[in-house]
Amino acid sequence: MILASLAGMVLAAAVASNPLNESTGSLGVSPQEKAAATQPLVRSATDCIVHAVVADPRYGNGPTAQLGDLIVDSMPACVTRVRAMIDAYDLYYGDGSGEAFFMGPYLDVLPQAVANAAKAPK
Repeated sequence: MILASLAGMVLAAAVASNPLNESTGSLGVSPQEKAAATQPLVRSATDCIVHAVVADPRYGNGPTAQLGDLIVDSMPACVTRVRAMIDAYDLYYGDGSGEAFFMGPYLDVLPQAVANAAKAPK
């Protein structure tokens, strides 16, 4: 339910904003080049979400299930970075792949990634 809210919020922002590019994803670059181009944007979006979650006064004061709510609440502050990640996937992997990546693999691992990053010593 929480991830559905998060996905809905980001998709609404995606529809409301213009994509950064109009590419069809046929750039003729290798899979390694695609990964090298998109990974910094994935890292940037995730770092933004981690910082927003850790900065929230509710963080660490409730059950682990609350992490999903904190991630959802971080979206307004991180929507630009998330949008850049989605647009990069569309550019390098084809139209629609950014939303598919966000809604699937990214959201699948995001709670654990946030929990791990928040615990990591700085």
